[in-house]
This record gives sequence, structure tokens and C-alpha cells, in this order.
Amino acid sequence: MDSIGVLMPVPMSTYLEQELEKRFNLLKLWTVPQKTQFLKDHSGSIRAVVGNAGNGADAELIETLPKLEIVASFSVGIDKVDLNKCREKGIRVTNTPDVLTDDVADLAIGLALAVLRRLCESDRYLRSGQWKKGDYKLTTKFTGKTVGILGLGRIGKAVAKRAEAFSCPISYHSRTEKPELKYKYYPCVVELASNCDILVVVCALTDETRHIINREVIDALGPKGVLINIGRGPHVDEPEMVSALLEGRLGGAGLDVYENEPEVPEQLFELENVVLLPHVGSDTVQTDTAMADLVIGNLEAHFSNKPLLTPVV
Repeated sequence: MDSIGVLMPVPMSTYLEQELEKRFNLLKLWTVPQKTQFLKDHSGSIRAVVGNAGNGADAELIETLPKLEIVASFSVGIDKVDLNKCREKGIRVTNTPDVLTDDVADLAIGLALAVLRRLCESDRYLRSGQWKKGDYKLTTKFTGKTVGILGLGRIGKAVAKRAEAFSCPISYHSRTEKPELKYKYYPCVVELASNCDILVVVCALTDETRHIINREVIDALGPKGVLINIGRGPHVDEPEMVSALLEGRLGGAGLDVYENEPEVPEQLFELENVVLLPHVGSDTVQTDTAMADLVIGNLEAHFSNKPLLTPVV
């Protein structure tokens, strides 16, 4: 398979790059200055694209690569892949579900704890020498808080399981009610936000869920509510969220994703009730390896005419 061209638009995982280079002709687009000419020169040999949550395969790239057969995403989210164009051209699409579920769910709980218990601010308080002048202020208890989950898929269920260990009542909203689950279902997001202390966003990004967290939802969550976003940045109307935090209409936020990554609203930097992470939900050594192995497994299956391991299209 070493003659098969595999395009990687941006750097992702050192391990993934090394393993791809062992098996395929890996083309690293970010290393070349003239990207348009590079794609033109190699369009006849590129049969696969390896994308991620931020860079996939849009219609323009797909049209540039007439020999493209498969897009293997190093992520669960595939909103950066033009699925309609892939279906039209018979291009297969895969992602990496399940293997990152635990890490992302762990991070959701970590963010909630960090916001409510002010862990980051407490750390800075100690490091700056202020503890010698007096104890840190009281914070807010997490155990027993009502947790609302927007999107009760694999990761949403894992978040719920972890929150239950903290004696948190669970409620949710999703496209359809899941009667097999004991959690309380709300038919709209505003109702969910009105009836929870912490709202965790973990649904897929679609046209319907873009800006699903709008002013109405934020106001329903209220000045004591906490927003946790581990889904995608565009789920949240970012300017509305920033305004709500600055005005005290929202109690706090823990964010791993943003609307225009890697750009983050600078107004958030000075807010003590906000914890900001650089989109690291699945970034552990163990999960990085498992995701890379799944990407490679899908590519090898495709080019060996075997069933894909995790097909999307």
C-alpha cells in the first residue's frame, strides 16, 4: 500500500503520522508553501484524506482530488466533511467513535468541578502568595447539582453515569426521547435549561444544532447556572454567551471548544467564573493511540476491500 497517496491537511498525532508513513505515501499539506499547486501535482495519487475535528474535506478539496476514495476522520465529529458531496461521488467516510468517550466525559465533569470549585483560580491564588494573607473564599458544591445534558449519545450517557456518582439528578434533551433510560426528558432545550444547574452540551453539530445555545437558553439557565461545552464551538452563540457572563446573566462556563478556533474571545480571559481549555477533550496518550489505530484500521480495510470498521458514509 506504500504507493497509495494519503493526504493529511494539518498535523494531528505524531504516532498517527509515523504509522501512516509505514504503510502509505503520506503527504503532509501543512509542510508545503504552495498548497494549491501541491494538490494539483498529486491529485492523481491521493486516494485518501485523513482529517480531524477542525480540518476535514470540504467540497472544494473533494473536487480537487478526482481519485479520492475515502475520508478517515481522526475525530468523532465530521462536520468538517462534506457528507453530501462524498455520497454523490461514492467516497467513503469513517470516524473514531467509542474510543474517546471516556476522556471527553471525564473532561466534562472536570470542567464542572473546576468552575464550581474555582480550581484554576485557587491554584493561582496559592502560587501568587496570597494564601499567606488569608484563606481562599468559599466556592460552590458540585454534588447534588441537577445536570442537564444536551445530546444523550455515547458521550452524553457517559457524562450522565459520572454525574450520577456525585448524586446529581440527570435530565436531557435529544432528537428523540429514550424511554429505556430513567433520566427526565425535556422536549425543548429551553425547558431543559430552566430545570438544571449545569447544562452540558455534547450533541452533534448540524444545521439544526448550530447556535442551539442562544440568548433564550442562556437566560433560562440563569445567573446561577453553569454552561459546559464539550461538543462543538458553534453550538453556542458565542457573543450572547460572552455578554451573559459579563452581565452576570450566566453563572459560569467551562469551555473546551469555541466558535472560531483557535480564536477565543479575550473578554473571557479575565473572568474568574470561566475555565478555558484548548480543545483537548480526547487528548490523552491512550486515546490518541486508539484513535490513530482506528484511522489506520479503516484505511487498511478499505484498500484491502474489507468492511470498514466505523463507517459513516
